[in-house]
Amino acid sequence: MDFKDKIDAAANWLRAADGLLVTAGAGMGVDSGLPDFRGTEGLWRAYPALKRAKLSFEDMANPMSFTATPTLAWGFYGHRLALYRETVPHEGFKILRGWTDKMEHGAFVFTSNVDGQFQKAGFALDRVAEVHGTIHSLQCTAPCEETAWDSSDFEPMVDEQSGRLVNALPVCPNCGKLARPNILMFWDHAWVEKYSERQLARLTSWVPAVERLVVIELGAGRALPTVRHFSEQHGPRVIRINPREDEISPKFGLGIPCGAQEALKLIDERLSLSV
Repeated sequence: MDFKDKIDAAANWLRAADGLLVTAGAGMGVDSGLPDFRGTEGLWRAYPALKRAKLSFEDMANPMSFTATPTLAWGFYGHRLALYRETVPHEGFKILRGWTDKMEHGAFVFTSNVDGQFQKAGFALDRVAEVHGTIHSLQCTAPCEETAWDSSDFEPMVDEQSGRLVNALPVCPNCGKLARPNILMFWDHAWVEKYSERQLARLTSWVPAVERLVVIELGAGRALPTVRHFSEQHGPRVIRINPREDEISPKFGLGIPCGAQEALKLIDERLSLSV
Protein backbone atom coordinates (compact mmCIF):
# COMPACT_ATOMS: atom_id res chain seq x y z
CA MET A 1 0.00 0.00 0.00
CA ASP A 2 1.57 3.31 -1.04
CA PHE A 3 1.32 6.60 0.87
CA LYS A 4 -1.79 7.86 -0.95
CA ASP A 5 -3.58 4.55 -0.46
CA LYS A 6 -2.87 4.73 3.26
CA ILE A 7 -4.35 8.22 3.49
CA ASP A 8 -7.42 7.00 1.58
CA ALA A 9 -7.80 3.96 3.83
CA ALA A 10 -7.47 6.06 6.96
CA ALA A 11 -10.15 8.44 5.69
CA ASN A 12 -12.47 5.53 4.91
CA TRP A 13 -12.07 4.10 8.40
CA LEU A 14 -12.77 7.46 9.98
CA ARG A 15 -15.80 8.05 7.80
CA ALA A 16 -17.38 4.85 9.10
CA ALA A 17 -16.30 5.22 12.74
CA ASP A 18 -18.70 5.87 15.60
CA GLY A 19 -15.90 6.59 18.10
CA LEU A 20 -12.25 7.60 18.01
CA LEU A 21 -9.53 6.55 20.41
CA VAL A 22 -6.67 9.04 20.17
CA THR A 23 -3.39 7.64 21.50
CA ALA A 24 -0.52 10.09 21.69
CA GLY A 25 3.15 10.22 22.55
CA ALA A 26 5.69 13.04 22.61
CA GLY A 27 5.64 13.46 18.83
CA MET A 28 2.16 14.95 19.04
CA GLY A 29 3.53 18.08 20.72
CA VAL A 30 6.52 18.60 18.45
CA ASP A 31 4.45 20.50 15.88
CA SER A 32 3.42 22.91 18.67
CA GLY A 33 7.09 23.60 19.31
CA LEU A 34 7.55 21.31 22.30
CA PRO A 35 10.81 19.35 22.73
CA ASP A 36 10.49 15.55 22.66
CA PHE A 37 13.83 14.81 24.40
CA ARG A 38 14.63 12.26 21.69
CA GLY A 39 17.94 10.91 22.93
CA THR A 40 20.36 12.68 25.24
CA GLU A 41 21.32 15.22 22.58
CA GLY A 42 17.67 16.25 22.22
CA LEU A 43 17.46 16.96 25.95
CA TRP A 44 20.76 18.81 25.98
CA ARG A 45 19.75 21.07 23.08
CA ALA A 46 16.75 22.18 25.14
CA TYR A 47 18.65 22.36 28.44
CA PRO A 48 22.31 23.33 27.98
CA ALA A 49 22.85 23.43 31.75
CA LEU A 50 22.14 19.70 31.91
CA LYS A 51 24.64 19.10 29.12
CA ARG A 52 27.33 20.90 31.07
CA ALA A 53 26.52 18.73 34.09
CA LYS A 54 26.31 15.62 31.86
CA LEU A 55 22.85 14.75 33.23
CA SER A 56 20.45 12.59 31.22
CA PHE A 57 16.66 12.65 31.06
CA GLU A 58 16.63 9.62 33.37
CA ASP A 59 18.76 11.56 35.87
CA MET A 60 16.23 14.39 35.96
CA ALA A 61 12.97 12.46 35.57
CA ASN A 62 13.74 10.63 38.77
CA PRO A 63 12.28 11.25 42.25
CA MET A 64 15.79 11.11 43.73
CA SER A 65 16.68 14.30 41.86
CA PHE A 66 14.28 16.22 44.14
CA THR A 67 16.25 14.98 47.16
CA ALA A 68 19.74 15.38 45.72
CA THR A 69 19.39 18.68 43.82
CA PRO A 70 15.89 20.14 44.41
CA THR A 71 16.54 23.51 42.76
CA LEU A 72 17.92 21.79 39.64
CA ALA A 73 15.06 19.27 39.57
CA TRP A 74 12.55 22.08 39.83
CA GLY A 75 14.51 24.12 37.32
CA PHE A 76 13.92 21.33 34.81
CA TYR A 77 10.28 20.73 35.67
CA GLY A 78 9.53 24.39 36.35
CA HIS A 79 10.77 25.39 32.91
CA ARG A 80 8.62 22.67 31.35
CA LEU A 81 5.59 23.75 33.36
CA ALA A 82 5.95 27.34 32.18
CA LEU A 83 6.54 26.20 28.60
CA TYR A 84 3.45 23.97 28.54
CA ARG A 85 1.33 26.77 29.98
CA GLU A 86 2.44 29.11 27.19
CA THR A 87 2.23 26.64 24.28
CA VAL A 88 -0.68 26.89 21.85
CA PRO A 89 -1.84 23.46 20.58
CA HIS A 90 -1.28 23.06 16.84
CA GLU A 91 -4.02 22.79 14.21
CA GLY A 92 -4.05 19.00 14.37
CA PHE A 93 -5.87 19.10 17.69
CA LYS A 94 -8.67 21.12 16.11
CA ILE A 95 -8.89 18.67 13.21
CA LEU A 96 -9.30 15.76 15.63
CA ARG A 97 -12.07 17.56 17.48
CA GLY A 98 -13.84 18.30 14.20
CA TRP A 99 -13.89 14.61 13.29
CA THR A 100 -15.10 13.39 16.64
CA ASP A 101 -17.84 16.01 16.97
CA LYS A 102 -19.60 14.07 14.20
CA MET A 103 -19.18 10.64 15.82
CA GLU A 104 -21.88 9.11 18.01
CA HIS A 105 -19.50 8.28 20.86
CA GLY A 106 -17.02 11.10 20.31
CA ALA A 107 -13.40 10.62 21.32
CA PHE A 108 -11.29 9.44 24.21
CA VAL A 109 -7.61 10.30 24.58
CA PHE A 110 -4.92 7.98 25.97
CA THR A 111 -1.61 9.78 26.27
CA SER A 112 1.80 9.38 27.86
CA ASN A 113 2.29 13.14 27.62
CA VAL A 114 2.13 15.20 30.80
CA ASP A 115 1.70 18.58 29.11
CA GLY A 116 -2.11 18.99 29.25
CA GLN A 117 -2.29 20.02 25.59
CA PHE A 118 -5.42 17.99 24.81
CA GLN A 119 -7.35 19.71 27.60
CA LYS A 120 -6.06 23.09 26.45
CA ALA A 121 -7.25 22.25 22.92
CA GLY A 122 -10.79 21.70 24.20
CA PHE A 123 -11.02 17.95 24.78
CA ALA A 124 -13.31 17.18 27.70
CA LEU A 125 -11.52 16.64 31.00
CA ASP A 126 -13.36 13.36 31.57
CA ARG A 127 -12.31 12.05 28.16
CA VAL A 128 -8.53 12.24 28.67
CA ALA A 129 -6.44 9.49 30.31
CA GLU A 130 -2.93 10.60 31.24
CA VAL A 131 -1.13 7.33 31.88
CA HIS A 132 1.98 9.05 33.26
CA GLY A 133 0.18 11.79 35.16
CA THR A 134 0.29 15.55 34.60
CA ILE A 135 2.71 18.37 35.29
CA HIS A 136 -0.27 20.59 36.08
CA SER A 137 -0.77 18.84 39.43
CA LEU A 138 1.62 18.62 42.37
CA GLN A 139 2.05 16.04 45.12
CA CYS A 140 4.13 15.60 48.24
CA THR A 141 7.53 13.98 47.67
CA ALA A 142 6.98 11.69 50.68
CA PRO A 143 3.99 11.42 49.98
CA CYS A 144 2.36 12.12 53.33
CA GLU A 145 -1.10 11.65 51.79
CA GLU A 146 -2.39 9.98 48.63
CA THR A 147 -3.46 13.28 47.14
CA ALA A 148 -2.45 15.85 44.54
CA TRP A 149 -3.38 19.47 43.98
CA ASP A 150 -3.52 21.98 41.14
CA SER A 151 -0.19 23.65 40.32
CA SER A 152 -1.66 26.94 39.07
CA ASP A 153 -0.55 28.89 42.17
CA PHE A 154 3.08 27.96 41.52
CA GLU A 155 4.89 30.35 39.16
CA PRO A 156 8.38 28.94 38.55
CA MET A 157 11.28 31.30 37.89
CA VAL A 158 14.26 29.54 36.35
CA ASP A 159 17.76 30.85 35.71
CA GLU A 160 18.55 29.64 32.19
CA GLN A 161 22.32 29.72 32.71
CA SER A 162 22.31 27.44 35.76
CA GLY A 163 19.06 25.65 34.98
CA ARG A 164 17.95 26.09 38.60
CA LEU A 165 14.78 27.40 40.20
CA VAL A 166 15.48 30.78 41.81
CA ASN A 167 12.20 31.43 43.60
CA ALA A 168 10.75 29.47 46.52
CA LEU A 169 10.41 25.73 46.11
CA PRO A 170 6.81 24.47 46.21
CA VAL A 171 5.89 22.59 49.36
CA CYS A 172 3.16 20.21 50.47
CA PRO A 173 0.32 22.16 52.15
CA ASN A 174 -0.24 19.25 54.57
CA CYS A 175 3.24 18.50 55.92
CA GLY A 176 5.48 21.24 54.53
CA LYS A 177 7.86 18.88 52.73
CA LEU A 178 9.02 19.52 49.19
CA ALA A 179 6.39 19.08 46.47
CA ARG A 180 6.98 17.49 43.06
CA PRO A 181 4.92 17.07 39.88
CA ASN A 182 2.25 14.38 39.96
CA ILE A 183 4.13 12.53 37.21
CA LEU A 184 5.31 8.93 37.00
CA MET A 185 9.10 9.09 36.87
CA PHE A 186 11.81 6.47 36.48
CA TRP A 187 12.26 4.21 39.53
CA ASP A 188 9.28 5.93 41.12
CA HIS A 189 7.61 4.33 44.15
CA ALA A 190 5.99 7.51 45.44
CA TRP A 191 3.77 8.55 42.53
CA VAL A 192 0.16 9.18 43.57
CA GLU A 193 -1.46 7.27 40.73
CA LYS A 194 -5.11 7.26 41.75
CA TYR A 195 -6.00 10.17 39.46
CA SER A 196 -4.57 8.40 36.42
CA GLU A 197 -6.31 5.20 37.50
CA ARG A 198 -9.66 6.99 37.60
CA GLN A 199 -9.11 8.32 34.10
CA LEU A 200 -8.22 4.86 32.81
CA ALA A 201 -11.32 3.39 34.45
CA ARG A 202 -13.49 5.87 32.53
CA LEU A 203 -11.72 4.91 29.31
CA THR A 204 -12.24 1.21 30.01
CA SER A 205 -15.96 1.88 30.48
CA TRP A 206 -16.19 3.90 27.26
CA VAL A 207 -14.59 1.46 24.83
CA PRO A 208 -17.22 -1.36 24.87
CA ALA A 209 -19.99 0.99 23.73
CA VAL A 210 -18.14 1.83 20.50
CA GLU A 211 -18.97 -0.59 17.69
CA ARG A 212 -16.77 0.83 14.93
CA LEU A 213 -13.72 2.04 16.82
CA VAL A 214 -10.81 3.66 15.03
CA VAL A 215 -7.53 4.33 16.81
CA ILE A 216 -5.35 7.18 15.64
CA GLU A 217 -1.87 7.02 17.18
CA LEU A 218 0.27 10.12 17.02
CA GLY A 219 3.99 10.40 17.65
CA ALA A 220 4.44 7.36 19.89
CA GLY A 221 7.89 5.79 19.63
CA ARG A 222 9.35 2.40 20.45
CA ALA A 223 11.67 3.61 23.24
CA LEU A 224 8.74 3.75 25.69
CA PRO A 225 6.16 1.57 23.93
CA THR A 226 3.23 2.01 26.36
CA VAL A 227 1.14 3.95 23.87
CA ARG A 228 1.95 1.68 20.92
CA HIS A 229 0.97 -1.44 22.87
CA PHE A 230 -2.28 0.16 24.01
CA SER A 231 -3.15 1.13 20.44
CA GLU A 232 -2.59 -2.40 19.16
CA GLN A 233 -4.80 -3.83 21.90
CA HIS A 234 -7.66 -1.90 20.29
CA GLY A 235 -7.03 -2.81 16.63
CA PRO A 236 -7.56 -3.75 13.86
CA ARG A 237 -8.17 -0.18 12.66
CA VAL A 238 -5.11 1.56 14.10
CA ILE A 239 -3.71 4.51 12.14
CA ARG A 240 -0.11 4.82 13.33
CA ILE A 241 1.34 8.23 12.46
CA ASN A 242 5.07 8.57 13.05
CA PRO A 243 7.73 10.08 10.77
CA ARG A 244 10.41 7.51 11.68
CA GLU A 245 8.72 4.55 13.38
CA ASP A 246 5.45 3.94 11.57
CA GLU A 247 5.83 0.16 11.26
CA ILE A 248 2.80 -1.86 12.33
CA SER A 249 1.49 -5.34 11.56
CA PRO A 250 -1.43 -5.32 9.06
CA LYS A 251 -3.46 -7.28 11.61
CA PHE A 252 -3.45 -4.16 13.80
CA GLY A 253 -3.72 -1.40 11.21
CA LEU A 254 -1.60 0.78 8.94
CA GLY A 255 1.32 3.13 9.35
CA ILE A 256 1.75 6.59 7.87
CA PRO A 257 5.36 7.92 7.85
CA CYS A 258 4.58 11.53 8.59
CA GLY A 259 4.48 14.15 11.33
CA ALA A 260 1.27 14.43 13.33
CA GLN A 261 -0.04 17.76 12.07
CA GLU A 262 0.83 17.09 8.43
CA ALA A 263 -0.81 13.65 8.41
CA LEU A 264 -3.95 14.91 10.11
CA LYS A 265 -4.26 17.68 7.53
CA LEU A 266 -3.84 15.22 4.65
CA ILE A 267 -6.47 12.86 6.03
CA ASP A 268 -8.82 15.78 6.71
CA GLU A 269 -8.42 17.00 3.13
CA ARG A 270 -9.31 13.52 1.89
CA LEU A 271 -12.38 13.42 4.13
CA SER A 272 -13.46 16.85 2.87
CA LEU A 273 -13.22 15.71 -0.76
CA SER A 274 -15.56 12.83 0.03
CA VAL A 275 -18.36 14.96 1.46
